[in-house]
Amino acid sequence: MIVHRFACGVINTHLYAQLRKPWGIQAMARPSSDLAAFREIFSKSNNIAIITGAGVSAESGVPTFRGAGGYWRKWQAQDLATPTAFAHNPSCVWEFYHYRREVMLTKNPNAAHLAIAECEERLSKQDRKVTIITQNIDELHRRAGSKNLLEIHGSLFKTRCTMCGHEEANYKSPICAALEGRGAPDPDAHDAQIPVEQLPRCEQRGCNGLLRPAVVWFDETLDADILSHAEKVLDNCDLCLVVGTSSVVYPAAMFAPQVAVRGVPVAEFNMENTPATERFKFHFHGPCGTTLPPALARHESEPN
Repeated sequence: MIVHRFACGVINTHLYAQLRKPWGIQAMARPSSDLAAFREIFSKSNNIAIITGAGVSAESGVPTFRGAGGYWRKWQAQDLATPTAFAHNPSCVWEFYHYRREVMLTKNPNAAHLAIAECEERLSKQDRKVTIITQNIDELHRRAGSKNLLEIHGSLFKTRCTMCGHEEANYKSPICAALEGRGAPDPDAHDAQIPVEQLPRCEQRGCNGLLRPAVVWFDETLDADILSHAEKVLDNCDLCLVVGTSSVVYPAAMFAPQVAVRGVPVAEFNMENTPATERFKFHFHGPCGTTLPPALARHESEPN
């Protein structure tokens, strides 16, 4: 797989065209919604890759900041989740992420997260492996109990120092005193214009540098080690699930189509078709919390 050098971003027109272009036999058959056929393949798979996106968390009430109404104040995520935005207005960007952190502390994993975690634990006892590759930064997979997890876009609950580079988990609420009560998403809310010295600061001895969320912003390169690990998982999987992802944010948008090209069954679970749907063997339409649990439940061939 050639994914190493992609930066995070919304898929461009060239990549969209590549997804829409016929790729051999993958474009010849429409995807099936035959659950029994999927379950038969699932029962024989030993290395399962599950790629998840914002749709899997939407059922937990997590704002996606995409599509109609996907705004915080007057901005969409791609307006604020950039190095340029942080350099220009770190106060506003921190208000946005403070709001998201506080919202996430009120949300819980849904049936889809729990089904994935249960499947991973159950199959591990059969010497079968499930790896979750998520674009989400909400940690709901982790809270559901998933262990074999690659968070390719980072986490809302980690910070990185802009001076010394130290990265660590941070679950403080609020993350700093100046952000308490800030971050209201109302379009009429005024920016707090918090002085930079009052924003979250590094606590490493002798540093006190400005902290930023340890997430991958638009136009930033994904962590090379995590991406390499994801590539190995996808190169070795014998079944791939794509759950709640729009297939428009790359490089993740290219992951499942590349798996499908080498003849591995790919099953998409989503509320709607995506640019990549016709590449896949299966498509299951509907809420992930409804469609995924029966797909990943214990198969009759599995030991009790």
